[in-house]
Amino acid sequence: MRSPRVASPWIDADCEIVRNTIMRKVLFLCSQNRLRSPTAEQVFADWPGIETASAGLNVGADNPLTPELLQWADLIFVMERAHRSKLSARFRPHLGGKRVVCLDIPDNYEFMDPELIRLLRSKVPPHLP
Repeated sequence: MRSPRVASPWIDADCEIVRNTIMRKVLFLCSQNRLRSPTAEQVFADWPGIETASAGLNVGADNPLTPELLQWADLIFVMERAHRSKLSARFRPHLGGKRVVCLDIPDNYEFMDPELIRLLRSKVPPHLP
C-alpha cells in the first residue's frame, strides 16, 4: 500500500525533497517572545518557501535575539515601531542591510489569539515570497 500524498510544496508525492527549492528564512520579533512572535512563527511555519523562527528583544525574553539569529534571517518582522528602534540600536552591525518590516501589532493579544492570527494573516503575506 502506498503512503498518502504529502501536501507540501517542497516534498513531492514520493516524499522526496524537491531539489533547488530556495527557502527564505523569516524571523519574527517582539519583546518577550511569549505571545506575538511565537504565534507568528507557528502560523507561518508551513508557509511554502519559508522557514520561521522567533525571538524577543528584551533581556529576559524566553528566546532572546542573538547576532546568530540575525545572520540566519533573510527577512525580519517586528511587531511595533519601538522594536525596530531597539533592534537598530542594539544590533545595527548585525543587520547587514536586511529588510525589517514593522507590522504595527500592539501587545494586546494572547498566544494564538484568533484576532492576532487574523492580523498576522492579513499583514505578513504581502511581504513573503
